[in-house]
Amino acid sequence: MSVHKAITQHVNKQNKQIATFLLLDQQREFYIEEALKCCKEGKPFTTEKINEITEQINALTRQGIVPNRKLVSIDMVKAYAKKS
Repeated sequence: MSVHKAITQHVNKQNKQIATFLLLDQQREFYIEEALKCCKEGKPFTTEKINEITEQINALTRQGIVPNRKLVSIDMVKAYAKKS
């Protein structure tokens, strides 16, 4: 029975990491869209919130099974805004 409990705990931990990743990734996308909107409108913006979330995602990456994300620069936002 202890092997079953260990496996269950492991799976639950992985599920929690995935759920946390999905939430953080959704927040990150929201902040990216917000920065893109400001950029397209010629308003000032930062990537601070995007990269705070990215750091949290990358901390999860080091713990387990979720993919990492790149930090975002102002120039990256500007280049993407020009393309879209």
